Amino acid sequence: MPAKWEKLLERWVAAGLIDAISAQRIAAYEAQNLKAVRLGWPVAIALSFGGLLLGAGVLLFVAAHWDKLSPGSRFSLVLLMVAGFHTCGALAAERFSALATTLHTIGTIALGAGIFLAGQIFNLQEHWPGGLMLWALGALLAWALLRDWAQLTLVAVLSPAWLAGEWIVATDFARAGNLALAESLLLLALTYLSARTDSRESPSRTALAWLGGLALIPLTLGVLAASDMRLLGSLRTAPSNWLALGWLFGIGLPLVLAGILRGRTAWWNLVAALWVMVLGTTGRGSEAPHLWRELGPYIWCIFGSVGLVAWGLFEKRSERINLGVAGFALTVLVFYFSNLMDKIDRATSLVGLGVLFLAGGWLLERIRRRLLARVRRK
Repeated sequence: MPAKWEKLLERWVAAGLIDAISAQRIAAYEAQNLKAVRLGWPVAIALSFGGLLLGAGVLLFVAAHWDKLSPGSRFSLVLLMVAGFHTCGALAAERFSALATTLHTIGTIALGAGIFLAGQIFNLQEHWPGGLMLWALGALLAWALLRDWAQLTLVAVLSPAWLAGEWIVATDFARAGNLALAESLLLLALTYLSARTDSRESPSRTALAWLGGLALIPLTLGVLAASDMRLLGSLRTAPSNWLALGWLFGIGLPLVLAGILRGRTAWWNLVAALWVMVLGTTGRGSEAPHLWRELGPYIWCIFGSVGLVAWGLFEKRSERINLGVAGFALTVLVFYFSNLMDKIDRATSLVGLGVLFLAGGWLLERIRRRLLARVRRK
């Protein structure tokens, strides 16, 4: 939500009381001094856990008395639960904006519970992705009104969840459909991760970068699992027209979003899309040559880790360097466990593992620190 002084500044410029250059200087000054009024980590932890415990407590209370309530009382309680949190957030906005953000976030999360509970109350036709769609629309409306990073984060999570749910229902968990879904989610995570650049900084972009960073490694493993047809997916094959549509939107939508967020520098995301598509050919269930199916996942993940580090160096983003180094270390570790450890005796394998952790960890940490120092000097 914009600060009060930002709204006043816009009014003064519109009324002609100050010129645009003076307004920019005032905004720049306030932005430089914003760190001084930021919340400390104890307050942030207290608000996070307090909001989590408050929401969990309310939901547990409702669940404990759910069977004793009439349908009308149930629906009234659902409406009260959603409206109450948002009302309290609006009342707290002027005095403690961080508390208001927490309460509005709980209210939007409670909206999802209310949607699915309302479907149970009125015995509506079961189509669970439709509930996610309504939840995502509610979060989008809340973000449009509040311009809050927390609401944008919910939109960034719920919108792909809705589309993924629709895709799963349409393809009936088919193997090729799962691969298309996994690759599109991985590319979306890379788009979120790249939302924050040296010239584009905001709390919303920071939240997207955190979301993409947390999801990057799990979704990479998901693509590898989906490409191994023996591990994930039903025996049936999705219709070719559905697959073409899935690939078109699964690759196209994250690239369009990257263009909106990054402008001309979105060509990096196009390179990332090519990497993601090749990653899907490295599974043991693919039709690639045997050697590529055995070593391809490790080679390509190392290549991607190095590319992520190079991306971070080029755009001066330390989080991408850290993720690239972590991905490299994880790839080497998995390769050792999967391909080397069972081919040597137990004592030698443990000694090798110890050397890998000590020497490899020390070397990677030295490289990581040097790369971060290069970013800070630029």
